[in-house]
Amino acid sequence: MYQQITLPNGARLLTEEVPGARSAALGFFVGVGSRHERQRENGAAHFIEHMLFKGTQRRSTAQLARDMDAIGGQVNAYTTKEHTCFYARSLDKHLDISLDILSDMLFHSRFDQGDVETERGVVLEEIGMYEDSPEDLVSERLAAAVYKGSPLARPILGTQATLTPMTGEWLAQWQREHYRPGALVAALAGSFTQGQVDRLKDCLAQLEPGPVAQTKPAAYRPAVTARKKAIEQNHLILAFPSLTYLDARRPQLLLLNALLGGGCSSRLFQELREKRGLCYTVYSYVSDHADAGFLGVYAALNREQEGQALDAMRNLVCELADHGPTQEELDRVREQAKANLLMGSESIQSRMSQLGASVLLYGRVREMDELLAQYDAVTRQQLRDLAQNIFQMDLASLSAVGRVKTAADYSAWLGR
Repeated sequence: MYQQITLPNGARLLTEEVPGARSAALGFFVGVGSRHERQRENGAAHFIEHMLFKGTQRRSTAQLARDMDAIGGQVNAYTTKEHTCFYARSLDKHLDISLDILSDMLFHSRFDQGDVETERGVVLEEIGMYEDSPEDLVSERLAAAVYKGSPLARPILGTQATLTPMTGEWLAQWQREHYRPGALVAALAGSFTQGQVDRLKDCLAQLEPGPVAQTKPAAYRPAVTARKKAIEQNHLILAFPSLTYLDARRPQLLLLNALLGGGCSSRLFQELREKRGLCYTVYSYVSDHADAGFLGVYAALNREQEGQALDAMRNLVCELADHGPTQEELDRVREQAKANLLMGSESIQSRMSQLGASVLLYGRVREMDELLAQYDAVTRQQLRDLAQNIFQMDLASLSAVGRVKTAADYSAWLGR
């Protein structure tokens, strides 16, 4: 059973003891991501994530790594368009050390200008790596097209033009202005003591309150984008406007996505790969935010197979909209979803992430029994209604990377 504490400055702390555990996972979830940046600030949230590993007032970059390795622990971070997370896992007997390391990084990083210059090069190489990954590139271009004009259209990593002017002083100031306690959730799961909880509370209580960063609203609009690239396969995403993660129908959406393209038994995999042999990789996925979202169908394949594959994708989603799933499909993906939830709850790190992300994004912890009940309540008719609502070809978007046709050609295929 978890416990929640809200401090006077607005910071929230979630804890959950796990009987029999010998480890603990700690995470700091900050409600700041790339969509909280202005155009000229693009990439700041992700750059700060990197800089927090570059040394503090008490530890050098190398010392941070040595201190965590010395206890056999793990520390990492990630940045999304909605939030940033820093987390660590260690044996319970070393929790004091991992707590000290993580809080030192988060609240006392030095932002040395020499380190900024070095790490800027690392981030630019990361951008280059994504440019060389067509699966990432086709997805990034899709988001840029369907959310054009809003911060959701910008890349999380930023660009060379926006990253170049950023200094250590500027990044430190941006962090102070955005890492407010009202946007911060700390989550601790596993084996720990009350003294360690009190220490974490004291750490959070020292933060100065201030206004929480707000976001500009975003909305999906149909778009087509094509990028020629000299690679062996064409990478395609056919996308449709979908639900936000706050929509009460989200459990229905996750099951609909699973039966369409979530695994080896899904309709997409069975039809395009197993039956027709058109591709090696095909799947569908949900990309959702607080105020917008889409469902994407991805495939990588030879350009000679592209037309057949796109037609098959369209036929599959239209069939799902017209007739809905079978009872066997619903039962299968429902059991998969419930099994994933229950098996994930056996991971200390997953339990910590569930606590922190749930409170940050939804404002409350969504209990396991509640989530299971939501999946149990989904009916075939609900999935058919949702499919009819989502899979409307006049609202479809398409992103293509590789030896592809022109955007006009794909628009024509979509009937525009």
